[in-house]
Amino acid sequence: MFTMKKLVLCLLAAAPLLLTACDPNRVFEKNTDFENYSWDVQQKPAFTFAIDDTTARYDVYFNVRNASAYGFYNLYVKHTLTGPKGPVGRPLLHHMILMDPKTGEPLGSGTGDIYDHQIRALRQLRFPQAGNYTLTLEQYMRQDQLPGLMAIGVRVQKLK
Repeated sequence: MFTMKKLVLCLLAAAPLLLTACDPNRVFEKNTDFENYSWDVQQKPAFTFAIDDTTARYDVYFNVRNASAYGFYNLYVKHTLTGPKGPVGRPLLHHMILMDPKTGEPLGSGTGDIYDHQIRALRQLRFPQAGNYTLTLEQYMRQDQLPGLMAIGVRVQKLK
């Protein structure tokens, strides 16, 4: 039997799916949750997506979910992009700001002590060939475990 509280929780859980399902520019979006809400340096999430239109330009975003207990205001992530014929470009290091460095106030959107960030990592990228591409992410901080990081993901969006 559904109570009003259960119904509201189900609707809140389904809302992100409903909002992103209607986005015609989204080519790919997937997130990887970290066990125990901690990103270990050995974990290198990989995201594989298909590109059909090589004439279009794309923006690539990183999705980050963190708890307010995350011990840093920033996050360094290195990405490697591999295409149908091997590496595409050089690996790049990204510096993402998750909290205001002076006040410590969390940036991004969130409720309670969980915050979501969508940060543009690559702008107006043109993929050289049609086919499958894999974007691999590595945390590049100075410690092996990053407690408080709950998930990382990738979104590929076709520009209009």
